[in-house]
Amino acid sequence: MVEEAEVRERFEAAGQGHVFQYFGELSAPEKEAFLNELDGINVESTASLLEAAKATSLATAKPSDAGEASANSGIRPFSKHVGRTSVKEDREPSYQLGIEATSRGEVAALVLAGGQGTRLGFSGPKGLYSIDLPSKRTLFQVISERLLKLRQLAAKDSSHLPSVPFYIMTSPLNHDETVGFFEKNSFFGLPKEDVCFFRQGMLPCLTEEGKIILEGSGKVSMAPDGNGGIYPSLVKTGMLADMEQRNIKYLHVFSIDNALTKPADPTFIGYCISQGADCGNKVVWKTSAHEKVGVIAEKDGKSCVVEYSDISTEMAEAVDNNGRLRFGAGNICNHFYTIDFLKTEILPQLGNIYHIARKKIPYYDPETKTTVTPTANNGLKLETFIFDVFPLSKSMAVLDVNRSEEFAPVKNAPGSPSDSPDTARAYISELAKKWVQDAGGKLVGDMEAICEVAPLTSYGGEGLEDKVKSKEITCPFSL
Repeated sequence: MVEEAEVRERFEAAGQGHVFQYFGELSAPEKEAFLNELDGINVESTASLLEAAKATSLATAKPSDAGEASANSGIRPFSKHVGRTSVKEDREPSYQLGIEATSRGEVAALVLAGGQGTRLGFSGPKGLYSIDLPSKRTLFQVISERLLKLRQLAAKDSSHLPSVPFYIMTSPLNHDETVGFFEKNSFFGLPKEDVCFFRQGMLPCLTEEGKIILEGSGKVSMAPDGNGGIYPSLVKTGMLADMEQRNIKYLHVFSIDNALTKPADPTFIGYCISQGADCGNKVVWKTSAHEKVGVIAEKDGKSCVVEYSDISTEMAEAVDNNGRLRFGAGNICNHFYTIDFLKTEILPQLGNIYHIARKKIPYYDPETKTTVTPTANNGLKLETFIFDVFPLSKSMAVLDVNRSEEFAPVKNAPGSPSDSPDTARAYISELAKKWVQDAGGKLVGDMEAICEVAPLTSYGGEGLEDKVKSKEITCPFSL
């Protein structure tokens, strides 16, 4: 049981003793719940995180009068070699290196799955959403079965599949439902001990003066710390220690909302290994100069993601000698890390990567004894972005992949013209047809119909010849 005196002492020492001002009004169960919540807050670091975030905001603020040229003076295109999966010399040796690392048990996958499917009109965790493929597979099932297929491909002996641990970062809102979904579905064939769930971090919301905001008389207003919260959460939840215990060397991190993600992608892993990279980013090249997507670039000589709004029109439209956009490496939240990089470079510098977001924070009104939602910004949230650590990299690798084969975001509601379940389903269907044709099959029937190659049938188009070569395959099909 949490001791009230100990918690009070911690918060008062940190200048946050005001959180106890309504404590006497609470019932015994409410007091216990509130003390447990407070005990889980690292109040000792709140002030230092806020000061670091304010310093970061000042350092990155755009000059208001110096003009666009000055604001962009330190930004350059990514200067190192960019690998391309469309180039055989980049693709094939990388795949082999990645498969070998996987077979040795050195690779793990991690999905950022804390989001809900609200924008899709779905009330549960986004990973439980089905984009209405013929099989009705959910996003979680697709990823899990691709991982299982990868283990089969990497196995040197069919009687023993190498371990590819699957880490799933949830949120406090969807953690239990996510765990229950995997348990109900027997972890989609993956070993139970290789599927590891952990929660994204939460931080208290603050006033401009740095005081913790109360949402209720016995409840702190908390907010997720952004997808960059993966880093402290890996430590706090013991997941990084688990990776070390398993002798994992390479970690592939990606978002749940890409229906074409290749988890623990051996080509990406192998390419980063071949480049001696400590950190890597998979990208798709922009379809147009003004596509609204952040790009991998360099600022003041360090690798980073630059938002499209921070690039001048001239920079956005600049092309190289081959006519490719110089600032074209579109960021798709698909990253590689060595475990050493996480431990020695990222974790010691976490306090320097937080940003301030001014938001409408619900707060407790003692007069009405209710929670009030303001109409104007009244507080601060501290958050991080997963790519905020890229400038720490000493050897960043970037791999350009085919958008139609590896990027089908599911973000907008059904019926939306882009990044919707409909567009993702179409991408998957067209890729399935391409795989069948590449394997020697002849497509007949309704060529507009939705088709599917199951993840357990093929990870990336391999192994289909015995099923389709010199055969007529009628659309729609589900192999």
